[in-house]
Amino acid sequence: MFAVICTDKPGSLDIRKANRDAHLGYIEDTGVVVMAGPFLDDNGDMNGSLVILSVTSREAALDWAKGDPYAKADLFADVRIEEWKKVVG
Repeated sequence: MFAVICTDKPGSLDIRKANRDAHLGYIEDTGVVVMAGPFLDDNGDMNGSLVILSVTSREAALDWAKGDPYAKADLFADVRIEEWKKVVG
């Protein structure tokens, strides 16, 4: 499994909201997301994403991340992809 860890560009909440339905549809359509959700700032506003993918390679995770409507809308300041091992839960 791989974790896609994204940080939004400052002041980009409107971009996130405008593309949220497409992002959620992409998650559903691709069928590889185990769990996902936004990071929140001190005001409770979304400011990033954590997506856990069930894919077999970093390249597959990178391809998924590049296809995300959020990425296509240039929402993110930073995207990290880390191999992840589920131990608890």
